[in-house]
Amino acid sequence: MAITGGIIKIAGPAVIARGMTGARMYDIVRVGKERLIGEIIRLDGDTAFIQVYEDTSGLYVGEPVESTSLPLAVELGPGLLFGIYDGIQRPLKDIRQQKGDFIERGATAVALDRDKRWAFRPTVKVGDEVGPGDVIGEVQEFGFLHRIMVPPDAARVPVKEIRGGEFGVTDVVGRLEDGRELRLMHTWPVRFARPLARRLEPREPLVTGQRIIDVLFPVAQGGTASIPGPFGSGKTVMQQTLAKWADADVIVYVGCGERGNEMTHVLDEFPELEDPRTGRKLMERTVIIANTSNMPVAAREASVYTGITMAEYWRDQGYKVALMADSTSRWAEAMREISSRLEEMPAEEGYPPYLSSRLAAFYERAGRGVCRGQPERRGSITVIGAVSPPGGDLSEPVTQATLRITGTFWSLDASLAHRRHFPAIHWLRSYSLYMSLFDRWYRENLPADYEQLRDRALALLQQEAELQEIVQLVGPDALQDDQRLVIEAGKMLREDFLQQSAFGDDAFSPFPKSYGILKAILAFYDEGSAALKRGMLMDDLLNLPAIEQVARLKDVPKEQFEAHITEFFRQLPQAFAVQPASAGS
Repeated sequence: MAITGGIIKIAGPAVIARGMTGARMYDIVRVGKERLIGEIIRLDGDTAFIQVYEDTSGLYVGEPVESTSLPLAVELGPGLLFGIYDGIQRPLKDIRQQKGDFIERGATAVALDRDKRWAFRPTVKVGDEVGPGDVIGEVQEFGFLHRIMVPPDAARVPVKEIRGGEFGVTDVVGRLEDGRELRLMHTWPVRFARPLARRLEPREPLVTGQRIIDVLFPVAQGGTASIPGPFGSGKTVMQQTLAKWADADVIVYVGCGERGNEMTHVLDEFPELEDPRTGRKLMERTVIIANTSNMPVAAREASVYTGITMAEYWRDQGYKVALMADSTSRWAEAMREISSRLEEMPAEEGYPPYLSSRLAAFYERAGRGVCRGQPERRGSITVIGAVSPPGGDLSEPVTQATLRITGTFWSLDASLAHRRHFPAIHWLRSYSLYMSLFDRWYRENLPADYEQLRDRALALLQQEAELQEIVQLVGPDALQDDQRLVIEAGKMLREDFLQQSAFGDDAFSPFPKSYGILKAILAFYDEGSAALKRGMLMDDLLNLPAIEQVARLKDVPKEQFEAHITEFFRQLPQAFAVQPASAGS
């Protein structure tokens, strides 16, 4: 029986309706004569508090509100990749054809193309017993083997009927003994995490090709990272770089409340980007959710749940997924606006008291684990969330709540971005809590002295920062030669190791190359220290050609790097062995 009430109050995106006896939390409702999409977020007797995902202008008190008795859910199946959706999974291409460049109220469109046919190949046969998460067949989607799974909420029963061939996503491809029909797609409510058979510890780093991340502040596969930074510090560029180069099979990019021009840049650029793995389009393994700041605020709140649910679906197929949320601050602002419209008691800076728990619930859906069902599959979701603190104030509530949850913190610095230092991650304010978990991986995949070199580099950067403060007070002439060498080594680490071009061969730096550059800089520092003790003058040391050779290491192509670095180490002691004439005077 349909549950129908009437509007008694309207406050922006929040609508209050009475007569909703029997409605449940998070049910989707149709609001008003235009049947706007809304979601019940609070119940008090027969009164329902609804957040509407569309503009409520023109609604009036007394209009009907009808519950669908279904939660907000997304369609999961072939056709997701290369998709661009709004916050509640309406495909923007179809909406544009219906309504033009701006999404008008009441616009509806199915998420997955109903007309497209997919070649389905069954992997089970009649009589096989299947249960939640079991793979029943496969579909080829671009370069992916898209595994068709029994929905996680199904019972374990034998297969009654299964057939292969060309099907649309809603066509029945099989039936179970309990009468349940199997299709290429199924739906899942976005606010409920898809279950795993078993969670695994994050023991491997997500290789990104960015030296400052991979070497100094790594994030785990299945881990969480936050990128806080003020306006213009490069959060969006950082996430786009990670989307292109990170060691992930599928990318889910959620533009949550970002400026329209930034999102336009993403939508224009992503379809043109080449996937460095395959040479094909990067969008063939990407899903974009575009929910700009001028779109309804409630849909912004839903967009991160839509994105994480899609990511869980690909994880359940056994793939490594990276989810980019840009930015969680806009999501928190949406929560704050809806909370104030509902006249809830505000907490710090007007945010609702449940801000931290909502952020934690979102980030906790990241992880690495054994997927439910047969055959056994292992997948992971790495969540990288940008935070946009007003004025770059990292003490504000969203940033502080995020820091308590995430395992890696990449602090962006606007002054670095203005100096064209990319990535603009500040090496003294960032950290990673995952490094101790990677000890075994480091031992198996990297040279034995890798961790020692990394720790020495961090210590040198810290020393250089302290000496720079002295230089600003009393000038460089007050420093001893060994202190000037520390400053030179710190400069080499900053400019020749941490700084990295987003274009050309250095856009992706594999671990062997990163290790080689780091070892070269520290070897130069060690040889320089020894030369100073032998009586070499600092001015002569600074004129050595080895400094320029180190600076050019990052431009050496990856395939030539090993031979080049071997020759560098062979010649380095000789460079310091030849004493300039001024050294003996």
